[in-house]
This record gives sequence, C-alpha cells and structure tokens, in this order.
Amino acid sequence: MSKTHTITLIQGDGIGPEVTGATRKIIDATGVKINWEICEAGAQVFKKGLSTGVPQETVDSITRNKIALKGPLETPVGHGEKSANVTLRKMFETYGNIRPIREFPGVATPFSGRDVDLVIVRENVEDLYAGIEHMQTPNVAQCLKLISRSGCEKIIRLAFEFARSEGRKMVHCATKANIMKATEGLMKRTFEEVAKEYTDIQAQHIIVDNCAHQLVKMPELFDVIVTTNMNGDILSDLGSALIGGLGFAPGANVGDHFSIFEAVHGSAPKYAGQNKINPTAVLLSGVMMLRHIGEFEAAETIEQALVVTLGIDKVYTRDVMGDAGSVSTTTFTDKIIANFGRKHPEWQERAYQPINMPQLTNSQKSISVKTRSVNGIDLFIEAHNDLDGMGRKLTNLAGSANLKLKMISNRGVQVYPNDHGTEPDLTDCFRCRFVSKDGADVNDSDIMKLVSLVNPDYRWMHIEKLNVFDGVAGYSKAHGED
Repeated sequence: MSKTHTITLIQGDGIGPEVTGATRKIIDATGVKINWEICEAGAQVFKKGLSTGVPQETVDSITRNKIALKGPLETPVGHGEKSANVTLRKMFETYGNIRPIREFPGVATPFSGRDVDLVIVRENVEDLYAGIEHMQTPNVAQCLKLISRSGCEKIIRLAFEFARSEGRKMVHCATKANIMKATEGLMKRTFEEVAKEYTDIQAQHIIVDNCAHQLVKMPELFDVIVTTNMNGDILSDLGSALIGGLGFAPGANVGDHFSIFEAVHGSAPKYAGQNKINPTAVLLSGVMMLRHIGEFEAAETIEQALVVTLGIDKVYTRDVMGDAGSVSTTTFTDKIIANFGRKHPEWQERAYQPINMPQLTNSQKSISVKTRSVNGIDLFIEAHNDLDGMGRKLTNLAGSANLKLKMISNRGVQVYPNDHGTEPDLTDCFRCRFVSKDGADVNDSDIMKLVSLVNPDYRWMHIEKLNVFDGVAGYSKAHGED
C-alpha cells in the first residue's frame, strides 16, 4: 500500500482556484494518495481584517503537515499590508527558493533550441525583503539590507546539494559585491569558503548585472545560480521569459522543517473565472512537491505528459497561442491526464535524488571574534539649514563629548568638508560621522552625551556604531571620504 500524504492546499486569489484545481486533479489522477487540507491566505483574509493575511488555521495546518501547495496570493503594491507570500516564507523559515528554468518543446521563444536548463536558488527570508523600512525624514525613506553569515551558508550549501541531487556540475554565485562589499560581499566570501567542500562541482562567482546580461546572451552557460533575495527575485523572472513566460515558472520554498510549493506568477485577477489560464507553473510546482515527498514516478509521469501535450500534440492555452487556436484550462488539464504513459523522445529524464538538506552546526551559525572595538558613530539627523554652519556647530558640540566630527554625508556622498568643489543636491537626511578624539575606544556614555548635545538643535533618527572586528572595519566610507 502506498503512503497517504496530508498536504495543505492554499487555493489562492484571482486565478488561484483554477490553477490549483487543475494541479490537484492531475496529481490525483496519478494515483498518489493525498489528503488535501484546504486553507485560506491572502486577499480574502486581508478583507476580514487580519493584517498578516495568514489565519491561525492555515498556520496550524502547515505546522502539522510540513508541506503546502499554494496558489498565487494578491499583494497590494506600494501601500497596505505586507505580502502574505513573504509572511508564509518567513513564518516557516523556508529560507531557500528553488526556481527551475527549462526550455519546453513546442513552446516557441527567441531562445528555442538553445537548450536552456538552469535553476536559480534564491535566499528567501533576509536581504531587503526583511521589509524593515522607515521614513527617516519627510523626504527620505530607508530600507535595511540584512545579510547574515548563517543565511548565506545555508542557501549556498542548499545550492550545492541541489546540484548534486540533479547531477548538475556547476554553481554560479551572483552578487553585487563590487558595490556592497559588506552585505553582498559576505555572500561572495561565504560562497568561496563553502565551495572548497564541493570539489565535484565547479564554482564560479559572477557580478549580478553581468549574470543578467549573460542569461540573455548565453543562457546555456548556466546550470545552478545561487544569489541573494532581491537579486534572485529579479533573475528568476528574467529566466522565466527565456522559456515562455511566468506561466511556465514553478517554484519551491524549502527549509529545515517546512516546504511550500508555488508558482512564480501572480493572481491575475482580470482573468479569474474565465477558464483561460495556463496551469503549467503551479502544476510543475506540484511536480517538485511530488519529488520532495518521494513520489518520483508520479512526478515523471506528469512531466512527460505535459511535455507531450506541448511538444507533440501542440495543445496550448491562450498565453502561448492567443485566443485563436488555444484551449481552456480544463481542456488542457484533461489532455495532460489523457497523455499519462506517453514520453517525449527529446525530453531527457534526470536521475533525481532527494536533496540532502544542509544542517548547520552551532559553530557555523555564528562568527567568533577575538577583538572588537568602536571607532565612533554615524548619527543620522534631519537638517535644512546652512551646511557649513551645521558642520561648525557639530564640530564644537563633538568636542564636549570627547569626539570629533570627521565628515557629513548626504545620500552616501561626503558633503562636509567639501574639498571637491562640487555642489551636490542635498536632501534633508544627513549622516554625521563622529570618531574618537584620541583613538581610544568610544564608549556608550560618550555617545549618549553627544546625542544629548545635538538633540536641541537637530532631530536625530538613528545611530550606527562604527564597529571594528579583529582589526577590520565593519563599516563603509562615504564617496569622497578619506
């Protein structure tokens, strides 16, 4: 007797019920025994007044079952509540987002015949998508980019382990470490360290903008790409365009204990209920789910039937053919089921193996340092008055707190002292860098004294300590700073 799997099914918003319904029908037709627990998340939950978009019943279901298949959820753009998609990923620490990008026979694109077959492994819970934002002043917004050493190591190890599970031979790490040397640089440095343990796989770093360039120019060069959260979001959507669009782009969110499978595309509310939408992306997410739970035969049956439907029978939904000559979602679904057992002669079956999920030791989760010190602080203030006058005043105030003003920057460029003769366009948010007068470690009492002296004249937003770990400065310089 085959095992019965209990899986949480979130149908989603807009076209969600149609594409998840098609996927469920196809998976059930394979004979795999699944008990589907239907749960809510997204727009309907927001409308009920729950700000997370994820009710406790859904949280409890995923907690019990460990696995969920999810349709697209609607997220307000530029206003309103946080994304329920991101909330689910963070709540269940599904730190790895895996997005296969493979050319389909019969789906014509400018890249047809190029043998596009790659996977993007994206860090999924930190980076700018931590969603920590503040209005610094009425004129300046801030978003914190948080990158952790353990987060980098987990996603990089996952990328190498995934490559092994599919018999792939190369992993690229795409970062912007040439500009963001602390955050993206941490990803690059961790990749170079971890790669030494995977001598069976080629490892190569690439600047992310060059990666985007090469994906369009020579996509066949790539096998697995591992990258940070926002980079991965952008690159994976670019990648889906190489193979026919978001309708063909599946995804998996995986972690140590929970996995959530979902398509890359959105809820497309204007097409909801029209029975026109392509269910392939969610279906292939379901195929990834089947492999995750060990149902490899059913996964291969569905994948081959889909490829036969597209590549041999030339049956397409409207996103491929337009309204003329296309079939409905239900007809497409039934055609795939009818093609169970057929195989496409050009579709190579991979020898899929379960992913060996990385488990970090306590020593890998934190970095130990022998020495640490504080060179000074960056104090962020709101100001509208004369820059030279502000510089002189802050210089005088700093002296009373055993500190000295080193420079003032605006949007990352040193504007005081202005030794360059340029005239930058200033906002009302200034970073004021104060350092120790005598080179000694700056203590908290000096910092608090300085803030109390500055406060009567300037609104201040936050303080960043200029930390030094094992003799290495843990902060960047402003453009133009010596």
